[in-house]
Amino acid sequence: MSIEDVITGWDGSLVATRYDRETGAFFVVAIHSRERGPAAGGTRVKQYDSYADAVTDATRLAGAMTLKMAAADLPMGGGKAVIALPAPRRELADDHWRRILELHAENLKTLGGSYWTGPDLGTSSADMDVVCGFGAPAFGRSEAAGGSGSSAPATALGVHVAIVASAAEVGIDDLAGCRIAVQGLGAVGMEVVELARKDGAHLIVTDIDPVLCERAAALGAEVVPPDAILGVESDVFSPCAVGGVIDVDVARTIRTRAVVGSANNVLTDTAAGDELARRGIVLAPDFVASGGGAIHLIGREVLGWTAEEVATHVEGIADTLREVFVRSRVGGISHDHAARDLADERLGRAGSRV
Repeated sequence: MSIEDVITGWDGSLVATRYDRETGAFFVVAIHSRERGPAAGGTRVKQYDSYADAVTDATRLAGAMTLKMAAADLPMGGGKAVIALPAPRRELADDHWRRILELHAENLKTLGGSYWTGPDLGTSSADMDVVCGFGAPAFGRSEAAGGSGSSAPATALGVHVAIVASAAEVGIDDLAGCRIAVQGLGAVGMEVVELARKDGAHLIVTDIDPVLCERAAALGAEVVPPDAILGVESDVFSPCAVGGVIDVDVARTIRTRAVVGSANNVLTDTAAGDELARRGIVLAPDFVASGGGAIHLIGREVLGWTAEEVATHVEGIADTLREVFVRSRVGGISHDHAARDLADERLGRAGSRV
């Protein structure tokens, strides 16, 4: 698919791209919606097979952020930034990486405050300190730089809240002994493991990084190869790595009772959600379950909430999911469709489809 195909088939507001010969980096900023306020979403950094793939990722993630902000009832729209690197991040010299962040900040400043960024896959609070230092709007700066720090703990807390609510929906009232399969042991996934471990859950985990797997094993988790996790029998499958994990074929065969994770766009399409519903598998839509990070960043840095107020709003993810589950039962629709309808209503466009 070409960049032209991606953009002409997208329902968002704006896509801005830039290629820099000096650094070899390709930049994308996608603004999906500003209906509830300035667009917001993290900066994802990785290598892509093509620039079209980078644009595709940015546009899909921006749309997901619109849903996430609406589902969490936050006063921001949806956007996303992607930086396609010429080499793995670990191979870039510090000055090379800093120049890329400087260029990224330049790009954001041209948008005049219509898009605010933050940390995402491949970026950190320290990176947001640099971006903000160059004059661009950025959430998630370190506390030392006046920000609210990492959103990962709040994201993980929201996923844990969603796991508890989803488990209850399938008749599991106590996570002790509950089999939870976690895919991805980054900052969020590992925190989910820690929280579920305290509940006494039986954890089956995987990651491409053996060091992270060893750390999880030391916590008592059962480690399986990355290509085996989708075949594991579990009560809850928690995808906390990249999106696009569940297509129709996986939805037909996955051996779990509930899908609850932090990965954005975990379904390849709505048909996968329909198949999960047909099989009676509970889905906590990712744009609801992973909303804790956005609640933390916007709550602390825009709305002036205390840490306690943020935690209360993150716990409210359970109420949103319960509403989604009721809508699904009453309407005879999938959990994915029910959550999208709820987000549409909060966007003031009931009957549309984001």
